[in-house]
Amino acid sequence: MTAASESTPSATAMRRQREGVWLMAAGGLLLGTLGVFVEEAGAAPLTAVWFRCAFGLLALLAWGAATRRLPELRLRGRWLAAAFAAGVLVVFNWASFFAAIERTSIGVATVVVHVQPIWVMLIGAWWWREPLAPRQALAVPAALLGLALASGAADAGFTAMDEAYAIGIGLCLIGSFTYAIVTLLAKAAQGVGSYAFTAWQCGVGAVLLAPWPWLQGWPAFGPSWGWLVGLGVLHTGLAYVLLYAGMARLPTVRIAALQFVYPGAAVLVDWLVYGRALSTWQALGVGVMALALWASNPSVARREAEAGKIARRRPAASP
Repeated sequence: MTAASESTPSATAMRRQREGVWLMAAGGLLLGTLGVFVEEAGAAPLTAVWFRCAFGLLALLAWGAATRRLPELRLRGRWLAAAFAAGVLVVFNWASFFAAIERTSIGVATVVVHVQPIWVMLIGAWWWREPLAPRQALAVPAALLGLALASGAADAGFTAMDEAYAIGIGLCLIGSFTYAIVTLLAKAAQGVGSYAFTAWQCGVGAVLLAPWPWLQGWPAFGPSWGWLVGLGVLHTGLAYVLLYAGMARLPTVRIAALQFVYPGAAVLVDWLVYGRALSTWQALGVGVMALALWASNPSVARREAEAGKIARRRPAASP
C-alpha cells in the first residue's frame, strides 16, 4: 500500500468533517434569524407555529421526494406514538418560544431556551438512573447561575423584573423543558431517523393547529405571509436539512460545540437589526452558560475521562 493510498481515508474524513462544520454553521446562522421573521410577521404565536409546521412539512416532503427518503415516513407502533408525542410537545415549545420573544427579546429568549441540555441530563439521571460525571454535576449550578445572569435578573436587581418580561423568561424555561422531553423521545425512538421525526412533528403540528387560523383569523395577505412562510421553508425545512446533514459528518463533541452558533447568531442579529444588545451581566451569563453546557455534554466528559486514564497509564516524564 502506497503512502498516498494510506492518506486518502484520512483526507476524506477531514474533508467530510469540514463539510459538516460548514453545514452546521450555516444551519445555526440561518436559525439565528428566526426571531426576526417572528417579530416582522406580527402574528399570534399559535398562528406563527401553524405556518411553520405547515410550510415546514411541505418543504421537508419536497426534499424527501427529491432524495427518495419518503419511505422513511412510514412509522408504526411505538415509533409512531413517539413521533406523535414529540409533535405535540414541539408545538408547545414553539408557541412558548414565540410568545417569549414578544415579552423579552430575540437574543434573551433564544439563550434561555438553550438551557435544554441541562434538563435532558437531569431527567436522564432521575428517570434512567444515568450516572453524572463530577464535571456534569458542577455544570448544573453553573448553568443556573449563567441563566440567571443571561435573563437580565442581575440588571433588575433580582427583584424588580418587569412582570411581562418575567413571564417571557418563564415561557422560555417551559419551552426548554418540553424540548428536552422531545430530545429524550428521539433518543428512545432510535429506530426513527431525524428526517422522519422532524417531518412527523411538523405534520402533527399542522393538523392540531389547523382550526386556529380559521377561528382567530388569517393574517392580512402581504409581507406578513412572506415572513410566516419563511419560518416553515427556511427555518424548518432548509435549516433542519443543513443541521442534520452536518451532524451526519461530525463526531458528537464537535456537534456539541457547533450548537452554540444558533444562540450566538440570534444575539448578534438582535443587536444588528433592532439595536438590542446584551448588558455586561447578560453577556457574562451567556459565557457561563456556554461553558456549563459544553462541560455537561456526555461525550466531552467521557473523552476527558478516557484521556485521564491514558495519562495515568503512561510513565511519568523525566524531569
